[in-house]
Amino acid sequence: MNEITVAIADDHQLFRKGVIHSLSPYKQLRFVLEAGTGDELLSGLANEPVQVVLMDLKMPGKDGIETTKLINRNYPDIKVLIVSMYEDERFVHHLMENGAHGYLLKNAEPQEMLKAITDVIEKGYYLNDFVNRILLRTAGHKQKNLPALDIDLALSDREKMVLRLICMEFTAQEIAQKMELSSRTVEAIKDRLMDRFGSKNTAGLVFFAVRNHLID
Repeated sequence: MNEITVAIADDHQLFRKGVIHSLSPYKQLRFVLEAGTGDELLSGLANEPVQVVLMDLKMPGKDGIETTKLINRNYPDIKVLIVSMYEDERFVHHLMENGAHGYLLKNAEPQEMLKAITDVIEKGYYLNDFVNRILLRTAGHKQKNLPALDIDLALSDREKMVLRLICMEFTAQEIAQKMELSSRTVEAIKDRLMDRFGSKNTAGLVFFAVRNHLID
């Protein structure tokens, strides 16, 4: 894998330094930006080529939620991984549906952080056991709110297969090989589904699919 440029935003300097130090053995990662606030991060992103942001939630000024939304709007190619102490599933749902590509707890091991970073680059999202448990709980209960009536939830067989393989964590290239399609066609189907369901990214698409029982 090519080198991945990483930024970290957290208002606790010791935590930032600890994460950077713990990931230093992985030479495929290069930290290019540290920030203590959302505003500082956004300012730095204007000057640094960053691929992945490790984002805290609670920061002075713009918090991680607002900053994630702004990154998604202004830097759509940047992947945002939330790294938080909050285990409230409401944060997970809100963030994954509004621009985050994964959600880690702050007690995550360095190996998990590395996998999360590489997964969001290769697959567009990262789901760990914590997030999967939330997805399973959500799928096991009826939705409190009905989907918007103007959303067409009907899928063609090809769309359903692409969506199922995305949820199984296959990359677009792997899906293309399995379905004997071009990678461009797979990406076009994924983009069409994201647009139809109002998903911000692949992670949001997976969340929507599971919550609305669109896959078997």
